[in-house]
Amino acid sequence: MGGGEDMHGRTVNMSVPAVLAVVAVFATVFVMGVLSDARGTQSLEGSAHLHRRLRRGWIWKQLFVPEEDPTPRVIGQLKSDYDRGEVSIKYILTGEGAGDAFEIDEYSGEIRTLKKLDREEKSFYVLQAQAINRRSNEPEEPESEFIIKVQDINDNGPQFQNEPYVSSIPEMCPTGTTVARVTATDADDPMFGNNAKLIYSVLQGEPYFSVEPKTGIVLTSWPDMDREARDQYLVVVQAKDMLGLSGGYSASTTVTVSLTDVNDNGPTFQHHLYAFAVPENSAVGTTVGRIMAHDGDTGVHARMTYSLEDDLEGSSTFIIQTDPVTQEGVVLLAKPLDYETKRRFVMAAEAVNDHVDTRFLTLEEFRDRTTLKIVVEDVDEPPVFLSAAREWKVPENAAVGTAVGSVTARDTDAVNNPIRYSIDRRSGNTKAFKIDPNNGTITVAKALDRETASWHNVTVEAEETTANHLCSSVVVFVKVLDINDNVPRLAADYQPFICEGTQAGELIQLLSAVDVDEPAEGHHFYFSMVSEKHINPNFTIRDNQDNTAGIVARRSTFTRKDRSRYLLPVVVTDSGSPALSGTSTLTISVCSCQPAGHCPTGGVEALALSMGVSLQALLGLLVCLVTLTADLLC
Repeated sequence: MGGGEDMHGRTVNMSVPAVLAVVAVFATVFVMGVLSDARGTQSLEGSAHLHRRLRRGWIWKQLFVPEEDPTPRVIGQLKSDYDRGEVSIKYILTGEGAGDAFEIDEYSGEIRTLKKLDREEKSFYVLQAQAINRRSNEPEEPESEFIIKVQDINDNGPQFQNEPYVSSIPEMCPTGTTVARVTATDADDPMFGNNAKLIYSVLQGEPYFSVEPKTGIVLTSWPDMDREARDQYLVVVQAKDMLGLSGGYSASTTVTVSLTDVNDNGPTFQHHLYAFAVPENSAVGTTVGRIMAHDGDTGVHARMTYSLEDDLEGSSTFIIQTDPVTQEGVVLLAKPLDYETKRRFVMAAEAVNDHVDTRFLTLEEFRDRTTLKIVVEDVDEPPVFLSAAREWKVPENAAVGTAVGSVTARDTDAVNNPIRYSIDRRSGNTKAFKIDPNNGTITVAKALDRETASWHNVTVEAEETTANHLCSSVVVFVKVLDINDNVPRLAADYQPFICEGTQAGELIQLLSAVDVDEPAEGHHFYFSMVSEKHINPNFTIRDNQDNTAGIVARRSTFTRKDRSRYLLPVVVTDSGSPALSGTSTLTISVCSCQPAGHCPTGGVEALALSMGVSLQALLGLLVCLVTLTADLLC
């Protein structure tokens, strides 16, 4: 069936032609009546125009048929004013529904229904009627159009549109807040009676909600509805036609109403005191515990920030952070603990809403406080050295058994267990020292040599003598101090030479010295010649007072023929206490030097002369040796 509004529109559109048709019929009847009188007059006068047919009119009333009536019935009659009851006129019906929904009695012009009609499917029918003379088969009247209207009965119930209805309103909203609008339609004719006139009412949901009877607007009717007490309501709304009178049809729909959250609750701790325990050896950052302030709101309205007030000593040993997921306060360790120093902490914790709304609560109602008590648990800890590291010094000539230093450790636990000391055999040259296991004194175990090892890293362990055998260690650095126990020597293996023709006083070789000792004030070497009864007539040593010395020629008559080499003992003395000295003998070769003072043979020539062989013979011998070696390799 079509909608009531649609049918109403169509009825209004078609009513204009219907009215025009009615007017035309009455006009035709009037004109035909006048013409009939004129025809009668003309007949009496014996007019020559008797063959002309004068127009008459249809006689009919507005036709109606009730819908849903299954019984065939006569709904009206069409009749021409030519019809004198002589059955000389034949009536014919054409148009919408002719022969299917309607039929006409061809003799009487009575119109009869043939079947049940539904106004919601079709609200009116446009038909045409003809009156035919049975003898001449000519129309007695012009074809006339008329309308049969289907009258509405209340055979349709209301139907809700746009279901389902879901709405949300903030909690604590004022009375009269609009929740939703429900809309129902009725397919019956809104212009006929009360069949399609609807009235809305609440079947379920009072006293919290109401509905405007004519508009279907659902409103709140209860003040301060609390989401935390109830967050959802099902409101059943009924629509009834016939203005709600008995015998009408009805339909219902459900409006699901959810209350959205507002910040009308502050955080509240469930306990006045929260107690936690934490071992004293816990690392910084360890989670000590969690606290939770309950907030009945949700989302951003339930977000809060926790804070701690320092304990009486203001140590700031603990901090608190807000877990963004659970909104719990996570208590964390911020500083190391020591059971022997402090065993209990008491502090206040506060939770404050991040977002406040003073429409519902005061500022103070958006915060709450509680007390935290944290107990430090004793843990059996290893011994603690009184000093983390040490550096000792010992001379390298210290006798075996000389005390170098001592370490001290103690058990910081309340029981204060005895301590036993030892040297970790994995550290350095452990055989150089030993330790007294009872008092921690370290002594020299064997002779030391600074030039071999100037530093010793000794790891000392302190172990409790209890069953747990807890231990800790400390590194001791031993520096071996230098004593003057090494003689100085020349810095290089010098091969000095003197050129023929060297003048007296010329420098032949510059000397320097080294000493593996390291005196605190630095090295200072003294150079001299071995004391003899007679002064050396060939060479002398000149000390430059800067840890260097020069060999100087005393005369000018050096030749290879006279003598090819000279031996010169050199004495080097250090500045230690006591001073130590060393003697090195240098071989000075006589050489036939080039003009620039360079000895080309590097002393080989002098060596050959000392052996009684000419230089040419020696060179030839070397060439033969090289050739023989090459042949053997090939």
